[in-house]
Amino acid sequence: MDRKIHLDENEMPDRWYNILPDLPEPLPPPLDPETNEPVKPEKLGAIFPKELIRQEMSDERYIRIPEEVLEIYRLWRPTPLIRATRLERYLKTPAKIYYKYEGVSPPGSHKPNTAVAQAYYNAKEGVERLTTETGAGQWGSALAFAANLFDMDCRVYMVKASYYQKPYRRVLMELWNAEVIPSPSNLTESGRRVLENDPDSPGSLGIAISEAVEDAVKDDGTNYSLGSVLNHVMLHQTIIGLEVKRQLEIAEESPDVMVGCVGGGSNFAGLVYPFIKDDGVEFIAVEPESCPTLTRGEYRYDFGDIAGFTPLLKMYTLGKDFIPPPIHAGGLRYHGDAPTLSLLVKSGIVEARAVPQIDTFRAGKIFAETEGVVPAPESTHAIKVVIDEALKAKKTGEEKTIVFNLSGHGHFDLKAYQDFMEGKLA
Repeated sequence: MDRKIHLDENEMPDRWYNILPDLPEPLPPPLDPETNEPVKPEKLGAIFPKELIRQEMSDERYIRIPEEVLEIYRLWRPTPLIRATRLERYLKTPAKIYYKYEGVSPPGSHKPNTAVAQAYYNAKEGVERLTTETGAGQWGSALAFAANLFDMDCRVYMVKASYYQKPYRRVLMELWNAEVIPSPSNLTESGRRVLENDPDSPGSLGIAISEAVEDAVKDDGTNYSLGSVLNHVMLHQTIIGLEVKRQLEIAEESPDVMVGCVGGGSNFAGLVYPFIKDDGVEFIAVEPESCPTLTRGEYRYDFGDIAGFTPLLKMYTLGKDFIPPPIHAGGLRYHGDAPTLSLLVKSGIVEARAVPQIDTFRAGKIFAETEGVVPAPESTHAIKVVIDEALKAKKTGEEKTIVFNLSGHGHFDLKAYQDFMEGKLA
């Protein structure tokens, strides 16, 4: 069997998988903070196109991918499923380790799977400009890439800590004609309020979301686009797991353990959700110890942003005002998690683990040394737990099959790796 399992273009899924019909219990609805009643679709229409609102609440198990979206997906999809044989030998484990490599997309991560779909639906309804937030820059890069393909303007509010840690992510967004603003900024009321209280605020995804939503609401020709958390975003990412299902069939394998890092939950959901009803699979969601939403947060209704512009979502949360330390895995610095993922964790279907930053970079360096791929700091969280599980199999002698999502490359994160190797990483 070849190390790399490829699919032909004609084998790429033509539908997304919607987990809502298969959840263990009905998903608590988003609430309108003004009435505390389930939010009405027309209210969401102020920032989202109609089709995305329909997908958000759909009870269809499979939703067709438009041909215009599939055409763009073909620029990089299907992505390879790769067996990490050199890592296996290094660990001396009987476990088989496979990783789905999403770093081959033009922006270098899994994020364009939903960015392209969201830009398409917005453009189809005549929206001229999109606003969004970004943590480490993967989502901002993806939306800039997608908006440019559909001749739309794009403004990205980038968490200030990441804006200065990862300048080349900003350059990439600007190459695709996006405007990039360090958040918190003076462009919005919510940003100005944060700066009044803390002029040196490193920012957070919650703050950046507030700025992007406020910007969109104030302009009739602008909509807001979200890179994680909501169900339509999880839906678009399931093309990852649907491809993996077919690739594992070709390899005559079935997974015993599936692992993904979690900030809001989109790349984890993309890999895992199509397998969620399969028997005998262990699902592990990995987050940073510095932002331990699933492992130490409360399961309750909370806002998705610091200013309270979003609907209230039932999720694991550290509180909308929580501002995590400026770790290098900026995409995982979010106070809440996807409601669908939160429900799966609460139900015991998905296990959550938190890991420290130093250990994740150590795992990332091992992966780079053995497999040659430099993983994004976010993805190193998954790799850390994959190594743990492979070493556990070594102790017990179990021939487990472990599958994880390598959600993006770390080419824009070399300063973080430099700090790690020089012993400067907190």
